[in-house]
This record gives sequence, C-alpha cells and structure tokens, in this order.
Amino acid sequence: MKLRFLGKNSTPGDSPTLYASDQGTYVIQGWKVYANELLMQLDVPEGETIIEVPPELFEHLTKDGHPSGRIRTFAGPIKLVTEQGTCVLQGPQMHDPEALSQMRMPDYETCIEVPKSSIVALLEEDSSGPHHSRSA
Repeated sequence: MKLRFLGKNSTPGDSPTLYASDQGTYVIQGWKVYANELLMQLDVPEGETIIEVPPELFEHLTKDGHPSGRIRTFAGPIKLVTEQGTCVLQGPQMHDPEALSQMRMPDYETCIEVPKSSIVALLEEDSSGPHHSRSA
C-alpha cells in the first residue's frame, strides 16, 4: 500500500498524522488510548484499536481535494470527543508492512485505516461550492 502524506499536527513529542492511501482509505496515526474509563465506554473487536487525535488534524483533508476539513458531525469512526476536545477514533489497526515502512511512529502511537467515505461523511460542506444556488 502506498501512502500520500496529507499533514500532521505536531508539538514536541507528539505527531498525529493523516495519510491518503492508494486503496481508497485514510490512514490516521494517533496516540494510543490507555485510559480505562475511555476504553470501558467502547466495544473494541479483535483487530481494531483506539487512537486519539486533535480535530485540527482533519483540516489536512483539504489537501485531498475536500473543500473543508472541519468536522460537522461526530460519528463513526469517531467514537468520543474528550473533555480536552480531542477525537477518539476506532478502526482496524494498520498492519501493512509497506505502509508502516513509510511512517515514523513513536511507541506511544499507532494507526488505523478507515474508508475515505466514512471520514468525508463527517465533514462540513462548503456552501460556496457548485451546488450553492443564487437568487435571481
């Protein structure tokens, strides 16, 4: 799987990152969730994992042709929004060796792969786009 880097939201020691794959998916790298109170709220099937990212990470979706990267609805794969305003996402944990070799990931981070359509469905639409009607 080939990845295309879309962007990251970094502070020293933190590096949530967003990639587009050549498989019609987004690969989202974020902080591993260890907090028991968060994990107890979720049903995490085998093969899936939970990550946490800042919502600003999705602003990089504009680099994949979307008019907005603002989240308008918090639904799957976003499972929770924390008190700090970060998004907790659930999805299949990435195991593709080719994709992982293209990433720099500290031990306290992991990544999930989700269909592009599941992320695009969460975005605000740009009201100035071609479907915007004007009054005569």
